Amino acid sequence: MSRMKLLFLQVMVGVVLIALWWIGSNVEIFGVLLLPPFFFSTPGDVFSRVVRLFATGVIWKHLWVTLLETALAFAIGAIGGILFGFWFARKPNVAAVFDPYLKMINALPRVVLAPIFMLWLGLGIWSKVALGVTLVFFIVFFNVYQGVKEVSPVVLANARLMGLNERQLFRHVYWPSALSWMFSSLHTSVGFALVGAVVGEYLGSSAGLGYLIHQAEGVFDIAGVFAGMFVLAAFVLIIDWVVSHIEDRLLVWRPRNTLNDA
Repeated sequence: MSRMKLLFLQVMVGVVLIALWWIGSNVEIFGVLLLPPFFFSTPGDVFSRVVRLFATGVIWKHLWVTLLETALAFAIGAIGGILFGFWFARKPNVAAVFDPYLKMINALPRVVLAPIFMLWLGLGIWSKVALGVTLVFFIVFFNVYQGVKEVSPVVLANARLMGLNERQLFRHVYWPSALSWMFSSLHTSVGFALVGAVVGEYLGSSAGLGYLIHQAEGVFDIAGVFAGMFVLAAFVLIIDWVVSHIEDRLLVWRPRNTLNDA
């Protein structure tokens, strides 16, 4: 499928969903609105609210706070997950010792951790960053760990026969093997880093997109809630596009699918 055709289909899915939303909130079917505006707002009201947020400049401060928290959580969690993933994959005894503790910590609901982080780190950005790190770290860690473990024994044996030392094995064998797994996890981690920041802001903060959504929800401003959600969705798409661009630059050796549908 060509890129333009794919983009067209993606846009059309959004258009159809918005059209269904508009019909459900404006057109009565058998005398009843399927999506009452009090509970679902309308596309026009939400769009107007988004435009107003950007036109008045209200959104920029909150957007910057959420961006900073998301970027820090993503960077710290991803770097930690990559380093520990490689280390545990190369040290089976260490991985065996810490395996039950990692699974136990990963199983903890992150919402439970949010109040604890706020107690420890306050209501500033670092409690939100800590929450985001706990979400990002384990996703990246387990993918990198598995990526290194999936190295072909034949390739590894041949590399050692050629005299490659540990540093060269890391660069030419382990790292390329883990890259695809790592970037797959990074795409998912972007959303989770944002979730951590927004949930933390929602539970307690004075700025951020989560704070805006919480404030709108508190006064039953459904248009404001949906406007914040749409800004968040656009935010995630932009960050994911950046990750995809970096992935394409680093994985130039990866074969591309050139088949087009008839």
